[in-house]
Amino acid sequence: MKQERLMQVLLAPQVSEKATWVADKRNQVVFRVAADAVKPEIKAAVELLFKVEVESVRVLNVKDKIKRFRQARGVRRGWKKAFVSLKAGQEINFVEGGNA
Repeated sequence: MKQERLMQVLLAPQVSEKATWVADKRNQVVFRVAADAVKPEIKAAVELLFKVEVESVRVLNVKDKIKRFRQARGVRRGWKKAFVSLKAGQEINFVEGGNA
């Protein structure tokens, strides 16, 4: 896989209550990823950027959400989420800007 492509796969870490709970209980990290990203690309991108070993990757598509305000109607676009399981002893610390 090309390194240029791997740098574009991960868009941002997903910070939420569920992401924090999953990080504590299951040693997983949640990322917002490119819509056309596949599991091997996500695994390679995390290993390249954060210098950690990845055990597995699970991918979830978040559907579009229709929003209404009076007569106006809009759409919040869907996106793709990846749950990355790290091997035992591995950790990613976003506060310090990388691996710990």
